[in-house]
Amino acid sequence: MIAKRLLDIFLSLLGLWLIWPVLLLIAILIKIKMPGGPVIFQQKRVGQNGKLFTMYKFRSMSVGHGGSSVSVKGESRITPLGKKLRAYKLDELPELWNVLIGDMSFVGPRPDVPGYADQLKGKDRDILKLKPGITGPASLKYKNEEEILAQQKDPIHYNDTVIYPDKIRINLLYLERHNLVLDLQLIVQTVIGGFDKNEW
Repeated sequence: MIAKRLLDIFLSLLGLWLIWPVLLLIAILIKIKMPGGPVIFQQKRVGQNGKLFTMYKFRSMSVGHGGSSVSVKGESRITPLGKKLRAYKLDELPELWNVLIGDMSFVGPRPDVPGYADQLKGKDRDILKLKPGITGPASLKYKNEEEILAQQKDPIHYNDTVIYPDKIRINLLYLERHNLVLDLQLIVQTVIGGFDKNEW
């Protein structure tokens, strides 16, 4: 969709222009509070049509933690500053660059690491037709995912058997329904709230 891409370019440019002081401040805080590592965390994720791309986030974890790709609230590998960044989704602000260069969209499924995307079979693989997004219906439904996982005896098992399959279901629904009006609605709901889980 040309209109979707134009919206992505406009909003990402506007966002980067408006929040560059915030980006600079966060970068300085990471350097001061979390020395010995990079400011930006880079990770290969699976993008549209299964193509790998590099996703950019502010680093929120200690260097060399070697942990799972599934994050749980309260983990020791997440630094005190990182906890604050993640609580307000500030660690995801550098993804505006991914949107601007076309690797991501504002709205779409969250990009998976290869190990999870490789598990998609049959019709489930249709979600790879979409560009991954910063936000989307699955992200909004599970915006407190780390808190949910922290309450489980086996967070990884719960993610793999409950949350991840439900996200696939929601993303397939988004694939069927998506249009520019829905995208704008989801962006507004991300900013000011009002997301209705029952619709998904």
